[in-house]
Amino acid sequence: MPKDVDNQPPFASRRGWPDAFPVTGAWQPGDPVGARKFHTLPRPLALEGGGVLNEVTLAYETWGSLNPAADNAILICHALTGDSHVTGGGGGTYTDEGWWSRIVGPGLAIDTNTYFVVCANVLGGCQGSTGPASIDPATGQPYGSSFPQISTRDIVRSQICLGELLGVERWFSVVGGSMGGMAVLEWAAMYPDHVRSIAPIATALAASAQQIGWSAVGRLSIANDPHFHDGDYYSKRVGPGRGLAIAREIALIHYRSDEEWNERFGREPLDRLDSFDTWGRFNVESYLDHHGQKFPARFDANSYLTLNRAMDLHDIGRGRGGPEAALSAFDGPAMTVSVSSDVLYPKYQQAELASVLSASGHSCAHHTIDSVYGHDGFLVEHDKLAPMLVEFFAKVRVDSA
Repeated sequence: MPKDVDNQPPFASRRGWPDAFPVTGAWQPGDPVGARKFHTLPRPLALEGGGVLNEVTLAYETWGSLNPAADNAILICHALTGDSHVTGGGGGTYTDEGWWSRIVGPGLAIDTNTYFVVCANVLGGCQGSTGPASIDPATGQPYGSSFPQISTRDIVRSQICLGELLGVERWFSVVGGSMGGMAVLEWAAMYPDHVRSIAPIATALAASAQQIGWSAVGRLSIANDPHFHDGDYYSKRVGPGRGLAIAREIALIHYRSDEEWNERFGREPLDRLDSFDTWGRFNVESYLDHHGQKFPARFDANSYLTLNRAMDLHDIGRGRGGPEAALSAFDGPAMTVSVSSDVLYPKYQQAELASVLSASGHSCAHHTIDSVYGHDGFLVEHDKLAPMLVEFFAKVRVDSA
């Protein structure tokens, strides 16, 4: 499958974008494997919205060792643009060191000397698990536009096999932030007997109208790229790199806080602005463009659309009689975490989640990370989140003794 390039319009060089974008940043067979392992589900996967995926492969990574009692396994669920490479070397696509490398590792909050840690690239993703850029075995071509819209419940249903494969009957804890936190909640609702404790971070019981609105605009930037071809761009010379870069820039704005943007960049110009040049940039624009232009090299536009929409569809109480009924069968301890400056998943949403868990009779600790880093605080504020996780896991161990 070609990873060809797209010549940019004249303004692109002034925006700091490269002269070329990859058609897709999806991992493909033949690319470096890194630390990935692969597991193909033993049976077809029926989807919540209808239809079946006849062949599903999950890319996953593990750290540490499962103890003889098989009671020390932690499953980490990644956020929208994450992947299975949480920590360590091995050439991950997010960063070589991993996207949570200061939380997960020997002697850290999620201590790989103590716990057996697992993370899988989600169904619908683009870093080794089956997604839109994968080959459809029925046609021998990439799924593209034919890949079905999945839900968080489908993601979790695909992951239950990992426990069976690895000898884990019950996870010591399932942990994740943002989209990963949605999966954590679905684990508690769908497989309460397989989960001892949960830690949903910077997430919500259901996507809000504002979250859906932000997501929709990002998706439209991809769909309106003239090289999107309704999702069937993999065989083309040009792909929707511009639209995907813009979607990433839109998201970055609300991943951080107004306070941080002002402290970090203010109104400082990068280019001369005295001539009122339309494309002269402030420093904040340069930062956004830098990160936007890197994104198409490690992600896939169709995966972004599919997973972003799955987040919009998230509603833990849908079809279950509401959130309290949905989580009533889970009887383990929980910890929820807010970020004080999070404008995308504001504190009230985690407070609602903690209230629902407590009302259902759960032991639920609710914490707030005091941070200017907005929604990204759960990825950035390692020193503040780590003690919360350590304390929570210690309590889970005591309660389980």
